Amino acid sequence: MEFYAQSPLDGVVFLGSNGEFALLDAKEKLRVIEAGVEANNGRKLVLAGTGAESTRATIALTKEASALGIDYALIVTPHYYKPAYDAKAVLAHYKAIADASPVPILIYVMTAYTGVDLPGPVIAELSAHPNIAGIKDSAGNAPKVAEMIATAADGFAVLAGSASFLYPALCLGAAGGIVALGNVAPGLCKEIACKFEAGDHECARKLQLRAIAPNAAVTSKYGIPGLKVALDYVGLKGGRPRPPLQPLGEADTAKVKETLDKADIGRVG
Repeated sequence: MEFYAQSPLDGVVFLGSNGEFALLDAKEKLRVIEAGVEANNGRKLVLAGTGAESTRATIALTKEASALGIDYALIVTPHYYKPAYDAKAVLAHYKAIADASPVPILIYVMTAYTGVDLPGPVIAELSAHPNIAGIKDSAGNAPKVAEMIATAADGFAVLAGSASFLYPALCLGAAGGIVALGNVAPGLCKEIACKFEAGDHECARKLQLRAIAPNAAVTSKYGIPGLKVALDYVGLKGGRPRPPLQPLGEADTAKVKETLDKADIGRVG
């Protein structure tokens, strides 16, 4: 946390997908948030994943997390009863959470893990709620990103959910990104945004291309076990993933390290 607090990132996320939130029990989640908020000590914006399968459980965890000092709650889409989660159910779920939450909430769409996407009109309606601040969308579908930005209420932040499409999303009008690659290369991710904001599109484009391979290594290709290896390799703390996730074998571990080297992502500190 000390490393991230001194990084150029604007904020930190506790209990996102890469925080293995789905494999932690409620007490562990609250302890992670408590320890993280204490270590951050007000230096960065703090987001915490408080989404659960039921509306009631999500509201309860969100209130407890809010009391610990988070700034925003990141609410993943429920998915277990996917066929029954039509627009009416999704709207009722998020509006009830937003009504009850002491802090603003962000919708979290992680289709690769949940199998759930949200239609553009549903997001547009939710964007009008005063306590729904934005959406983290990890799908990387450019037309969908454009639709969300075009139809959302003023002030609703559409955030790229992966460094693989951070620059294109910014070009379309996204407000920023919440990206896994920021765990091991926060400077690279932030520089993409800074170069975009400065109008240096050629540099931003080159940085985006540089980010593609290492981003894949810690997300779609090797997943959380790959990110764990990458964290260890750059001098942070990765460790072993929680079962049933399994650590990478030697060959894949070597490939992750090679990918980071090729992208010039070195050790921290």
